[in-house]
Amino acid sequence: MKRFHVHVAVADLEQSIGFYSTLFNTEPAVRKDDYAKWMLDDPRINFAISQRGGKVGVNHLGLQVDDAAELAGLRDQLERADRGLVEEAGTTCCYAKSDKYWIADPQGVAWETFHSLGSAPVYGEDRPEPSMQSSATSECCKPAACGDSANGTRAKPASACC
Repeated sequence: MKRFHVHVAVADLEQSIGFYSTLFNTEPAVRKDDYAKWMLDDPRINFAISQRGGKVGVNHLGLQVDDAAELAGLRDQLERADRGLVEEAGTTCCYAKSDKYWIADPQGVAWETFHSLGSAPVYGEDRPEPSMQSSATSECCKPAACGDSANGTRAKPASACC
């Protein structure tokens, strides 16, 4: 079964955790110094926020699946969109290890489809701690070629996480 995913970049993590905990009537399932995630069943959503620099607002949207077969089915669907697909196998981001595919919609909005393989002790395997990086490289781990412009260009394979 699929779970809708939304990742929002926030300016003030603590204030945002307070707001979303009130909105969802529950505390985050995962809470780190720079990240929080709610895994809700009503509505069925994986809602994440992070304070990793970059532009504040919706970072990307996605669909989380329960197994590799379901992810393969989504990959087939995305390939039919003919917009370029970025594959990441066994990548680490957002304190989780995942297999995923990225695509940008015609407006340039990044969409992530992924199957989580387990938790990870770091935000991303190729990303230093937030205090050691510039805001240009610190936002959530969508590939740079995926959804960074609204011109509808095709995504190109890139190395990244989340």
